[in-house]
Amino acid sequence: MTDSKPTYLKAMTVHDSTDLDIIRRDIREGMILIMRVGPMAQKDIQELRNLISELYNIAKENGAEIARLGDERVVVAPSGIQIWKPQYDLK
Repeated sequence: MTDSKPTYLKAMTVHDSTDLDIIRRDIREGMILIMRVGPMAQKDIQELRNLISELYNIAKENGAEIARLGDERVVVAPSGIQIWKPQYDLK
């Protein structure tokens, strides 16, 4: 039996860009994050776009995977966990 650190899954609602510090810390700690971003889309779509861009950068800096789950959620998984993304035929 190994004494490895557990990987936690955290679900959260992102209210605005002030949540980025918490998200950054959680990604560095290797958590799997499922983030609901729908409320931000209803308030300010440009702020949401900026936040998603920043999330992408944070994920890449930490070797994490990032993907969209439908219209209102984003998932970030630490390195070592792969997110299956379908291959789309755009013909």
